[in-house]
Amino acid sequence: MINEEELFGLINSDNEDHEFIPLISAEDEDQMDKEHTPEVLPILPLRNTVLFPGVVIPITVGRDKSIKLVQEANKGNKTIGVAAQINPEVDEPTFADINKIGTQATIMKMLRMPDGSTTVILQGKKRFEIKGMVSDTHYFQAQVLEFPETNRNEQSKEQQALFESLRDHANRIIQLSPEIPSEASVALKNINGLSFLTNFISSNMKSAVQVKQSLLEIADLEERAKKVLEHLGKDLQMLEMKNEIQKKVHTDISKQQREYFLQQQMKQIQEELGANPIKEEIEEKKQRAKSKQWSDDVAKTFAKEIGKLERMNPQAAEFSVQANYIDTLLDLPWNAYSDDNFDLKHARKILDRDHFGMEKVKERIIEHLAVLKIKGDMKAPIICLYGPPGVGKTSLGKSIAEALGRKYVRMSLGGLHDESEIRGHRKTYIGAMPGRILQSLKKTETSNPLFVLDEIDKLGQGVHGDPSSAMLEVLDPEQNHAFYDNYVELDYDLSKVMFIATANSLNTIQPALRDRLEIIEVNGYTVEEKVEIAKRHLVPKQLRENGLKENQIQFSDDILVKIVEEYTNESGVRSLEKRIGKMVRNRAKEIALEEKFSAKLKADDLQRVLGPSYEKDKYTDNDVLGVVTGLAWTPTGGDILFIETSLTKGSGKLTLTGNLGDVMKESAVIALEYLKAHSDIIGLDADVFEKYNVHIHVPQGAVPKDGPSAGITLLTALASAFTKRRVKKYLAMTGEITLRGKVLPVGGIKEKILAAKRAGIKEIIMSERNRKDILEINERYLKGLKFHYVTEMHEVVALALLRK
Repeated sequence: MINEEELFGLINSDNEDHEFIPLISAEDEDQMDKEHTPEVLPILPLRNTVLFPGVVIPITVGRDKSIKLVQEANKGNKTIGVAAQINPEVDEPTFADINKIGTQATIMKMLRMPDGSTTVILQGKKRFEIKGMVSDTHYFQAQVLEFPETNRNEQSKEQQALFESLRDHANRIIQLSPEIPSEASVALKNINGLSFLTNFISSNMKSAVQVKQSLLEIADLEERAKKVLEHLGKDLQMLEMKNEIQKKVHTDISKQQREYFLQQQMKQIQEELGANPIKEEIEEKKQRAKSKQWSDDVAKTFAKEIGKLERMNPQAAEFSVQANYIDTLLDLPWNAYSDDNFDLKHARKILDRDHFGMEKVKERIIEHLAVLKIKGDMKAPIICLYGPPGVGKTSLGKSIAEALGRKYVRMSLGGLHDESEIRGHRKTYIGAMPGRILQSLKKTETSNPLFVLDEIDKLGQGVHGDPSSAMLEVLDPEQNHAFYDNYVELDYDLSKVMFIATANSLNTIQPALRDRLEIIEVNGYTVEEKVEIAKRHLVPKQLRENGLKENQIQFSDDILVKIVEEYTNESGVRSLEKRIGKMVRNRAKEIALEEKFSAKLKADDLQRVLGPSYEKDKYTDNDVLGVVTGLAWTPTGGDILFIETSLTKGSGKLTLTGNLGDVMKESAVIALEYLKAHSDIIGLDADVFEKYNVHIHVPQGAVPKDGPSAGITLLTALASAFTKRRVKKYLAMTGEITLRGKVLPVGGIKEKILAAKRAGIKEIIMSERNRKDILEINERYLKGLKFHYVTEMHEVVALALLRK
């Protein structure tokens, strides 16, 4: 910023009147340019400023050498050289510490100040360049050369424009800066030349010594003026921004003060009228608390918190936080329970009405109701429905809630990665709230709803904690009677809540969490079941949603079978519902356009609306040696896969392709090594394995495949390739193998059986220890299938390979 004393050159000396140091005129400027520059000048180093030609500044002299230099010069011709130090921190500068470009100056006055220091008033004359040191005995003396200004043509339009721009910017800064007197603009008006205006502003602007020195060292007048204009522009922007912020802050404070006074006036008026809404609101909360059936601990906490609220200033930020907390306590359904419907026949009717099959789940719900009816009280079970997508796990929760006569609430856990979503935030945080468990109970207004925890296998884990670990407390019957929410900070009883979790895979559920769940497997449907579900539920639902009547579109059993087999490939019925919906919407379009149609759908209608049917994995014949059909489990249900084996002359190298996982690769190695060690069971010489390279491939290479269940399939494929014996027709198999030749059991049996039926398989080989899984499956799933149970690998080869 421009200092008032520097701007006007006002110096107070020994009670004399302020003396005005006049600004130089154009004639003075010409006279200075003509002045002779001595060959040798005494050099006065300056710490924190730079002297420009024509500018008058006061300098306080403190060093002994500097005082001696000024005194001798003042007695002589009063001409000295002034140069800024490179580093202002150096107390005793050497010749190397001084900038090489300086200003020739004249001592106008020398003053002795009251504190004993010496001040000299200098006026810059012209710039010089130091060429070398002459003496530094008493003070610096140096050989100098004139450093003339170039490109000075103040009649040119560009220099005139620069002159006006510099003066306008400087005047604007004076207007915006309260510390600069408005009289400073008068000084600017009295400057007529671009050169002196540039020097005057350079000397007085708020910039570092290094910046000012760099301006002094620019010989070209236009270039120097543009640089000064650039610095003024930055200063102007900062000032405007600063003033805008100060104005905004002042406005905000004024607004807050105004609101405060208005609030105080309103409060006074309300008290005069005998009405106080804050007190009324607190009283209302107290009345609500009297009807709550909470424990003594909760009642004590409420009394403490409501007392704290009464003592608070309603204008304080904590008031709304405290009020929200108390509202949460009041809104939670402490010990409020809905009555269960103990009519077992009614419950069974509701479950059968909404879902076809699912006997295990229905049986478990009826058992729970029966125990409740007899005992009158028991801890609610924590059931996990596990199975492929689209089989009705989530919708089953709604039916169970209706059968029990309980409120229904669903919480999706897919992608949840913050522990506070379960346990809530501490109320000290801004925007804190209870966890979603208590929020859901608050909505249902009962402490014993049916709570569906959807997609529990897809719980995430992030930097904010592990929500699956937080669920341990929620789902443990021994702990959840005292569930602790971080926001409420009181124990809440969740033991009467009936939790039903759903999952597509058990592998991703934390073991400790899985241990607390009562897992009920919900398997996929057969074609017959899907047709029945479509007739009972899917078709009526789509007719309702699309506004059609039963006589406007009719799905025969054959059409539904065709849709299931040729247009879907899933364990559930989600895709089936989409296909039925598309057919119904197409019929709605035909009715709206008044087109002719037949109410009864035909195969041609499916082709026209749904397009060509899927090319599904069907069983292929056994004409090719080394190709065997295996059974696989996938998250979307069962599937069949083909193991292909080929032999080429070589040295016994084994190659595996088809995007196989480590376990499946190890199964292939075990199968080959077993055949090498027991070549007699397939009637081969052991040396034959060293004469051929073996290549095993599993089609659909883009799909990752892993698991041990393809073990006997790999063994059979290798045996077929080496013995050149074909595999029995319509045969599939699944089972794990060991180096000792044992066949071990595998999982996902029902899904695999359904996949085999869809593919047209008639016989299945599996481990003897899987027989118990077959016994648990309803007979309608097993119709048309023959099972072979084995314990040894040689039994597999004997059953699977034909004699020829």
